[in-house]
Amino acid sequence: MQGVPDHFTDERDTARFRQFPALPGVELYHAHISRYAFEPHTHEAFGIGTIEAGAERFRYRGTHYVAAVNSLVTMNPDELHTGQAATPDGWRYRMIYLEPVQLAEITGIEQWWFNDVERCDAQRAAQTGRLIGALWSAETPLAQQGLLLDLIDTIRPYASHSRSPDSVNAPRFDQVRHYLHDNYMQPVTLRELAQVAALSPYHFLRQFKAQYHVTPHQMLMAIRLWRAKLFLAQGMPAAEVACATGLTDQSHLTRAFSQRYGLTPVRYQRQVIAR
Repeated sequence: MQGVPDHFTDERDTARFRQFPALPGVELYHAHISRYAFEPHTHEAFGIGTIEAGAERFRYRGTHYVAAVNSLVTMNPDELHTGQAATPDGWRYRMIYLEPVQLAEITGIEQWWFNDVERCDAQRAAQTGRLIGALWSAETPLAQQGLLLDLIDTIRPYASHSRSPDSVNAPRFDQVRHYLHDNYMQPVTLRELAQVAALSPYHFLRQFKAQYHVTPHQMLMAIRLWRAKLFLAQGMPAAEVACATGLTDQSHLTRAFSQRYGLTPVRYQRQVIAR
């Protein structure tokens, strides 16, 4: 994809996505960001990648980090984080996003979890970057599937396979997450969600934020925009996507999508269905 994503105002900022019909629940992302600052957001997938040049400053689970070149980044789903340059020339990085259900199905292992979001492991980071690059260029399903398994095997030593350390209240709030997934296209109130969790709105909001480090609204928007990506990848027009995901109109979708991903829904759609 030539040119700069529509939302970026600085020509040094670029972002590209790629998906594969043979790898559902998998998305690749390659970007060089110098001036753009990503607003707090979450993903519905594990985010795994490497810093190839420069350094990124970000906040994750309430803590500030700087990931320099050769850093390996491993983010869990539903964790609030930001992103901006920590060096004058920004940072260049590659990421792969793996939905939890797909990761469990591919590996036969449930409850993946990464305790550390950033670590300096030059050898493993370089290997991860090479595999993401090779997967990006792979043309056949067999090659794509083999590279994906090699990539998962590369980062597996840093994963645990038990519930997160702060998951005491997880069963109660799992019901809330399921409710949001089932009703993302509808207006949702705080009182509704509190009733699902059998708590008062006040205690629900406090415990929800302690559990997920995001507000219910932020999680709802994350789910809506994740759904928007799925619909866009299927070729649905952006105006219909806005309606299908409970957003006000196409302008609302464009603003929210651009703030989260750094490019417009139309540009994203062109990239992921280009092949």
